[in-house]
Amino acid sequence: MTTHAAEQQQVLLDVQGHLGRITLNRPKALNSLTMEMVTAVLGALEEWRSDDRVRTVLVEGAGERGLCAGGDIRAMYDAVKAGEPELTERFWAAEYRMNAALAHYPKPVVGIMDGICMGGGVGISAHGSHRVVTERSKVGMPEVGIGFAPDVGGTYLLSRAPGQLGTHMALTGAPISGADAIHCGLADHYVDSSELDGLVNALTEGEASALLEKYGTSAPESGLAAARPWIDEVYAADSVERILTELRSRNEPEAGEAAETIATKSPTSLKVTLRALRSAAELGSLEEVLDQEYRVSLACVHRGDFLEGVRATLVDKDRSPAWSPGQLEDVGEEHVAAFFRRPANGDLGLSG
Repeated sequence: MTTHAAEQQQVLLDVQGHLGRITLNRPKALNSLTMEMVTAVLGALEEWRSDDRVRTVLVEGAGERGLCAGGDIRAMYDAVKAGEPELTERFWAAEYRMNAALAHYPKPVVGIMDGICMGGGVGISAHGSHRVVTERSKVGMPEVGIGFAPDVGGTYLLSRAPGQLGTHMALTGAPISGADAIHCGLADHYVDSSELDGLVNALTEGEASALLEKYGTSAPESGLAAARPWIDEVYAADSVERILTELRSRNEPEAGEAAETIATKSPTSLKVTLRALRSAAELGSLEEVLDQEYRVSLACVHRGDFLEGVRATLVDKDRSPAWSPGQLEDVGEEHVAAFFRRPANGDLGLSG
């Protein structure tokens, strides 16, 4: 057993046979990521990079509810309120470096996206080489609902989903099924949850690709794939206002539901997210996108609706955020452009 005493509670690290096993271990908090957890994962990845025993790395979550609900945004809120916004900067810098490290790891990385896999949970799994979903998977980037924007490489992944499916996911923040995640390019393999223990045990000695072929099964049909014709048409519009108009003009019930959902989100976050997605589609590497997301994330704290969104969702829990500005038409281009400017303390610099 690899022991790192300070992180042992929040992340369990173990080498079993040829498998380096990373278990996010905050089940009561749905394994939401803290700075200590990110540091532990980065340390394990670095240690196992040159460890000949470890042929495959596994990322999984403790408990029955899911892999990870995202970053510990309540801790970030508390840090900013305490006058320590630099803690959020350090967290995101480390987390995004972890996302990049997973994407380019020299050994197979198997992410078990069982149950809830949101935000930072997508970041710690969907950049790996082998991404596993189950019939219980709920995968999503719900950030616009808390006055934030998709990060952890989320805009890289969503901007590369078929057609406009990623735009639909980002602006509604709605979770999708395992079958949809495979169709959108966020996952690769569909394994029944009852087979996961057998798969993990087999990974201690066997080769990841062959075992996933053995334990995997055909995914059900993707509902998003069936809805893609109208989704592509609607979300190709060049503004959030136009997208909402198009959604409300459609006959599909799902389009009306999407419009109602989007209308409850932070107007600033919606416009920033749409620009980030369009820009990410033109950027060549994950690192370039992560650098852009770092700028946006810090701006969400300093000039966006992040604090109000977290207050309404997790602190006071009144579910009645007072977004500022409160209307899409009041969010001007200059306000949006400011989210993409170089932060006062400098860029992340992953892309050089």
